[in-house]
Amino acid sequence: MTTDAPPAASSKRTTLNARVEKIFDHASDTRSLFLSLTSGKHLRFVPGQFISITIPLADETRSRPYSIASDPEDRSPFEICFNRVAGGRGVAWLFDRSVGDTLDFSGPFGTFTLAPEPDSEEGFIAEGTGIAPIRPMLKQALAAPSAAKIHLIYAASDRQHILYAAELDALARSAPNFSYEPVIAPAESIYDRLSELAQTRWIAGDQDRTRHLYICGVGKGVLRLRDLLRGAGYERRAVHYEQW
Repeated sequence: MTTDAPPAASSKRTTLNARVEKIFDHASDTRSLFLSLTSGKHLRFVPGQFISITIPLADETRSRPYSIASDPEDRSPFEICFNRVAGGRGVAWLFDRSVGDTLDFSGPFGTFTLAPEPDSEEGFIAEGTGIAPIRPMLKQALAAPSAAKIHLIYAASDRQHILYAAELDALARSAPNFSYEPVIAPAESIYDRLSELAQTRWIAGDQDRTRHLYICGVGKGVLRLRDLLRGAGYERRAVHYEQW
């Protein structure tokens, strides 16, 4: 996981323990775990942050980051969302968890969070499970008193993998300043399509370079989008990204 800044210095690597309270399968290869602290306390985090889960394998112990997909204002179990990866032993271990199992983690960490400029227009680009940290960020942005425009471009290889689609559709209907653009494209050309849309909407569309933009997804396409926007005149600090 790569971001445009290191984790907050105040974060401490304290180990916490959580119980799996619920499992939800978005698709055959994409799952959410809903976790609650075994201490009975509520996990405090900022929308966009992640936790690092300890994964004990037969021959080694790994630590893997997973973004929190739920709203910190929601007092129910917090959610992480992930998908199977070919040869991914760590995520295979997560898929083997059952309700009632416990796991250890540290965090939350990360600075892929909303900029403290509530009157600035905000654009979000998500690919696949990259919607996980952006989902609570959208809710935070929409809860602000600002009427600034908020637009989400969300891409996946098929409609089944546009996660939280009903929720996003409902937000687009109810929030006058929010618009949502689902994109279906072959996996090999997803970032080409996202680059075209970003070019049309936020570069060629006008001369405004004051908006803040947030990008989350997998691979070098994230960096290509970052560089496209920064190269078009957006300030470095205004183009936030998280690369998985």
